[in-house]
Amino acid sequence: MTLIESASAEPEAWFKLDRDNRTLTVGGAWTISESARLDRELNGLDLSGGELAIDGSKISRLDSAGAWLLLRTRRAVEAQGGKVSRFDLPDLYQPLIDNLDQEQAAEKRKPRLPTGFRGRLYKIGRATIHGYRQGVSILGYLGRVTVETGEAIVAPKHNLRVAAIFHQVEETGINALPIVGLLSFLIGVVLAYQGADQLKQFGAEIFTINLLGVGLLREIGGLITAIIVAGRSGSAFTAHIGTMRVNEEIDAMQTMGLNTVDTLVLPRIIGLVISLPLLTFFADIMGLIGGAMMCYVSLDITFPVFLRQLNQAVDVSTLMVGLIKAPVFAFVIALVGCYEGFQVERNAASVGQLTTRSVVEAIFLVIVLDAAFSIMFSVLGI
Repeated sequence: MTLIESASAEPEAWFKLDRDNRTLTVGGAWTISESARLDRELNGLDLSGGELAIDGSKISRLDSAGAWLLLRTRRAVEAQGGKVSRFDLPDLYQPLIDNLDQEQAAEKRKPRLPTGFRGRLYKIGRATIHGYRQGVSILGYLGRVTVETGEAIVAPKHNLRVAAIFHQVEETGINALPIVGLLSFLIGVVLAYQGADQLKQFGAEIFTINLLGVGLLREIGGLITAIIVAGRSGSAFTAHIGTMRVNEEIDAMQTMGLNTVDTLVLPRIIGLVISLPLLTFFADIMGLIGGAMMCYVSLDITFPVFLRQLNQAVDVSTLMVGLIKAPVFAFVIALVGCYEGFQVERNAASVGQLTTRSVVEAIFLVIVLDAAFSIMFSVLGI
């Protein structure tokens, strides 16, 4: 028998096992300050045998450390072939016990991976199922965002947050101009250099301008810009919303009756849909400037000759083919970034994992959509 009592105003934690080892009575303040002592003394109990009742009705205070000790005691009884017939606690602390019990049960349910070839098959199957569920979940989220967008269009005064939209245009568009411009300029230089190096063999150096104009305006300019924005802005969306979930700000917003889609998602989607076409146009111009400079340096093609040949190679439709894809890319990037942000669990590690997943998924979907657009334009003869 173990009995621990205190003469202080706040009683220390104590427990008492009856002579028949049938009832474990606990009381006092089962808090983290008492956990080390309780841990040692609970480990010294003989809990083997038949049924055991845990009577916690006399507990005055209970935190996570104390609740974990009680649950561990129950598991120790079950592990030795016994059974806990009764587990009584004050109603105030029952949700804490239930929450910890669910987390421990979830950890125990995690299957062990088989080894060898079966293990590889298991991982492939699990990844396939996860991808399917992820796709279905994103489609469901797309439906919700679509409905919310429709309501915002119908009643813009109540649903559209104009100041937040302009803030997102500044964050995703204006602040991204330096990195997008620099990378596009360098890509134009590389394309012109590689094209000129190959076309020199046929005496067709002038067609380097055609290659540069069509390639940048139709495909590369928009694709590279979307990838840069996915890595820069899409990851920022996930990290920001995920951090809000960790800090329980999302829960606070829902408690106050705020619509998280109207408040957090729509301004980001609309802001990026506005800014990405403008960024794509800026990237096209910077890429052409870089290509023009490389043509002048390596091929002695002057700027007037470059512009005249570019005018013959491309027209407005070539530019529009690249710009039409930009709003679709922007919608997908923002949707994936916000969706993964809401999937973050309440720990810091999950923020990093979901941010990485957001960038990978957004870039993957952008490339898939770009391929689909290319096939569609080819079929339509555009």
